[in-house]
Amino acid sequence: MSRFTFVIFDMDNVLYDYEHSVRLQLLEKLTGRAQVDINASVWGGPHETMAEAGSPDTADGYLAQFAELLGYPIDFDTWADIRRQMMRPREDVLEIVRGLRDQVELALLTNNGLLLKQALPICAPEAIEIFGERAHVSADFQACKPDSAVFLKICERYGHAPQSVLFVDDREDNVDGAQDAGLMAHLYESPSGLLRFLRDAGFRLP
Repeated sequence: MSRFTFVIFDMDNVLYDYEHSVRLQLLEKLTGRAQVDINASVWGGPHETMAEAGSPDTADGYLAQFAELLGYPIDFDTWADIRRQMMRPREDVLEIVRGLRDQVELALLTNNGLLLKQALPICAPEAIEIFGERAHVSADFQACKPDSAVFLKICERYGHAPQSVLFVDDREDNVDGAQDAGLMAHLYESPSGLLRFLRDAGFRLP
């Protein structure tokens, strides 16, 4: 039996393939703007990082800001469908996570704004099936990875001491931030490496 009571997973490039190039292609087709211009306008400034930390503080506010930066009146359904098309579920990793459900409390923590939170049932139904209401974007906590504050806030939300929490992410800086907050963290590189990490932590997995 594991001494850990809570396991937190990142989403993009851990549970799902994440292809920003696909999003840019779809936005170019939608708007007629060049991909390089879209990327610079929407993701080249501070807006996305601010949104990940909770500003704008509503999904509608994020969508309005996105449309303004994009220079095109995009609606929620279109935005969510484009986000869905740039993702592919990693079924082998998701199955590993499903194997933990009867052993430990689980949560999702992805650096994203509140519009993605609203769109998760469309973009990532597998994550909603596994994590339910514990599927979080960083904007839920007004801080984003690798800031140790976001890790401490999600641990506090669910009543777990950081020392009893595992965290899995594909970015080394986020792993370092989790460790600074007192969590045990794993840099995701492969399903086999994840399995070894979880088994070493005391979980029973095939």
